[in-house]
Amino acid sequence: MSRKSLLTAAALSAALVLSACSGGSGSGGEGGGDGPVTLDYWAWGTAQPGLVEAWNAANPDIQVRLTDAGGGTDSSAKLLTSTRAGEAPDVAVVEYQTLPAMIVGDVATDITDLVPQDVTEAFPASTWDLTRFNDAVYGVPQDVGPQALVYNSARLAELGITVPATWAEFTEAARAVRAANPNAYLATFNPGEFGFFAAMAQQAGASWWEVDGESWSVGIDSPESVAVADYWQQLVDEDLVKVEDLLTPQWNQELNAGQILSWPSALWAPGVISGVAPDMTGQWAMAPMPQWTPGDDRVAYQGGSATIVTTSSDHPEEAAEFAAWINTSQEGADIQLTTGQYPASTLGQTTAEGSAPPELMPQQTDFWTTASGIAQNTIPAITWGPNVNVASSAFQDAMAAAVRDGQPLSSALAQTQQAVVADMEKTGFDVTG
Repeated sequence: MSRKSLLTAAALSAALVLSACSGGSGSGGEGGGDGPVTLDYWAWGTAQPGLVEAWNAANPDIQVRLTDAGGGTDSSAKLLTSTRAGEAPDVAVVEYQTLPAMIVGDVATDITDLVPQDVTEAFPASTWDLTRFNDAVYGVPQDVGPQALVYNSARLAELGITVPATWAEFTEAARAVRAANPNAYLATFNPGEFGFFAAMAQQAGASWWEVDGESWSVGIDSPESVAVADYWQQLVDEDLVKVEDLLTPQWNQELNAGQILSWPSALWAPGVISGVAPDMTGQWAMAPMPQWTPGDDRVAYQGGSATIVTTSSDHPEEAAEFAAWINTSQEGADIQLTTGQYPASTLGQTTAEGSAPPELMPQQTDFWTTASGIAQNTIPAITWGPNVNVASSAFQDAMAAAVRDGQPLSSALAQTQQAVVADMEKTGFDVTG
């Protein structure tokens, strides 16, 4: 995906191009003269307070103020709005799939000349590709989220159910759970979980966006994606999974009661479960994601993020220094691992293999070794489109309507495809196929 492909078409649309707010026009940072520089940092997640605290202790002349701006979608929307208003922070965390929109929206600034060579060498080339467009760097990778299966090992053992290694086995395990306990489900199906479904489709071979020069193609309703929808359709129709949103008070209560027995998600999930079910420490474990085809252990990323310097910052050099340090230093890696975040850096992933497992599952001493094996089999070169926000919103609306009205889940993919293509064509992108 080239930045030229993104920006040439984006320049045709006032809906996507925001007024640049650089060179001191934004809120980004304070300081000057003899006083310390203060940077504003928007991020979320359990690792961020520790990262900021460690940086501030070591850098009295460059202090960072952390603001929790919400999760990936919420934060990205706020970044676009705040950039337009000239009130964006100096530094922000964005998910990889929304980075193209941050470039199009003139939120993320080119930091190629601000990133030393030792920083670029701190990550695998495939990881840098997530933040580099047309040879320009727009962010420092922070974490990656290869998909994995976290499960209530105590309850599955109690019910005599083997951890599924394939999606066919997952269906059989779901039936076994329902037969053993009518109040329990193996897993939840959340109709609005765009990132999860996209990752599952990618694992099945789908490519939702592709770009060739200036031409884009969109494959959200591809045969591979439809096959994934049909798979979950069967589970829903047989009442083998519970259809509900995740991380609601009700879902949290069911999880704590041992009524939701697994969460197909990613390596960051143990930290989330620790936050909502702290009394379940030692009862959960992690395994590789079930496979569509036995022996094909590739998985996609579900989540993962980079730290960007915004075009609003008055202190881009200091902001880039902060972004590089928290994501490449030993201190940063240790903090990420302690809080359940899987680092993107080679150093962090190497450190992980000798680290203690996440707090949720202290008994799983091979956690990080298993995680390393999973990370080595992630699908490379996933292309995200310039209007992921449109896709996510359309997907959530269409999936919710399909479940509510008893329509096939695959119909939601067709509606999402139409909405995404129409938006791209309206914006000025050349969409073929």
